[in-house]
Amino acid sequence: MGARQMIFRYTILYVDDVPATLDFFERAFGLQRGFLHESGDYGELTTGDTKLAFSSTTLMKQLEKNPAAPNAKTPTFEIAFETENVKAALDRAIDAGATLVQDVRDEPWGQTTSYVSDPNGYLIEMCSAVTMPDAG
Repeated sequence: MGARQMIFRYTILYVDDVPATLDFFERAFGLQRGFLHESGDYGELTTGDTKLAFSSTTLMKQLEKNPAAPNAKTPTFEIAFETENVKAALDRAIDAGATLVQDVRDEPWGQTTSYVSDPNGYLIEMCSAVTMPDAG
């Protein structure tokens, strides 16, 4: 009998202010709040089967972690949201307080992309689905 397959359930970002971060993601990207712990140290957004969650840097330090601050100028990862209208998504994010990193651009692989950073410094891509070239 084989081992049960693992399920990718959470991406957890460390932030100084969990409630403010949830509020930003709700306004900027139209996501819905799934949960906010009464302590304010942990919260989740509803994003399908995998949750986008946030834990306070204070809590992580109490748990003997030492999280580094994110920096959109030297990112180690990005969060990507797919949308049919990248320009409208970018405008909404900017209006909610995101910082422009890259304006809307058509990529040679058939995708439209744009990038912002959230108030914490995390790099966020808004992109269209990749359009595969015709095989003819």
